[in-house]
Amino acid sequence: MATLSRNTDELARSQGTDFFATDDLLTTEELSIRDRVRAFSDEQLIPVANDYWERGEFPHTLVPRYAELAVAGGTIRHYGCPGMSPLADGLVALELARGDGSFSTFNGVHSGLAMSSIDLLGSEEQKQRWLPTMARCDKLGAFALTEPDHGSDVVRLETRARRDGDYWVLNGAKRWIGNGSIADLVLVWARDEDGHGDVGGFVIDRAEDDPIGYHPSVITGKTSNRALWQADIRLDNVRIPADNRLANSRTFADTNRCLTKSRQTVAWEALGHAIGAYECALAYAKQRKQFGRPIAGFQLIQDKLSHMVADITGMQLICLRMAQLQAEGRVGLEHASLAKLNTATGARRVCAMARDILGGNGILLDHHVARHHADMEAVYTYEGTDTVQSLIVGRAVTGMSAFA
Repeated sequence: MATLSRNTDELARSQGTDFFATDDLLTTEELSIRDRVRAFSDEQLIPVANDYWERGEFPHTLVPRYAELAVAGGTIRHYGCPGMSPLADGLVALELARGDGSFSTFNGVHSGLAMSSIDLLGSEEQKQRWLPTMARCDKLGAFALTEPDHGSDVVRLETRARRDGDYWVLNGAKRWIGNGSIADLVLVWARDEDGHGDVGGFVIDRAEDDPIGYHPSVITGKTSNRALWQADIRLDNVRIPADNRLANSRTFADTNRCLTKSRQTVAWEALGHAIGAYECALAYAKQRKQFGRPIAGFQLIQDKLSHMVADITGMQLICLRMAQLQAEGRVGLEHASLAKLNTATGARRVCAMARDILGGNGILLDHHVARHHADMEAVYTYEGTDTVQSLIVGRAVTGMSAFA
């Protein structure tokens, strides 16, 4: 069997795939941010990603290096956050996912869901209290919404919050909570027993309050995003200060504002996986020789590569336009859902074709495609599968809801 002529980590280095020259639309600052994160993925993340993924361990040693990128907080302005454009924020998610989906999801939870929720729904005092330390990664965040019995119908969440003098008391269970076992600040969504069952966001500061009754356990046996620690969490009479409820979180509609932002990030992450798998497959095909010449010269391989780059180019354009609309304040849940529907579906297809091009080597972690192929199954499911996204888009185009 022919062997590759260089270290397989080189297969995963960025090739700058950009068939329709979207780089021409980026500002100097956006290019600088993208290139900084791209270098981090190439030089620090990719060389260790397979090992952490296989062992199912979170790469804690990369967190300080991630902090040095100064991207935590994304589009949030002030409070030590970068205040970058929506397009730059999307490119950060793309480049991290191109390197490793587990670490990209860590960023999406900490910088996206947790920090964005505080920025969107917190009071000025709460933003000042939490966001600067999160921007420096001195404190990590988690977003605890999904429950054991409520995923797609999480609007029916059962976790309860009860006011007791100067405290809130939380009881319930959460599942699939990224960073839930390592985060210092855990944003728990619960129903206010004294407020007609309205939903609020409650911040548990584990570093300061050390609440008795917060019981996280890392979920094991995963076949996707193995290096991201997701947790089952049991909340048994967890007491937090009254002013730890996000001031502007009153209904599930407020929660949905946070989910809309997150769904946009997931669309970019799917694009990152697609580019990562495609570029690995392209580099491999140029090196791998069969029947006396590189397989990149065969018609069947070129047909697959052409369809892959066509999918990727369409994803790039839809994500770019979504970022432009976001900058204008014109993105709704239906836009984010359409983007996620498009990129998750396309990225699954691209990853499958990349795995096919690598043949037997496609199942080896060393060649990186297997990791992207597996991790895309997680991206496909979180923030809703194709079915959920299609129903949100269907409601927008027909004016009728198919949800119960």
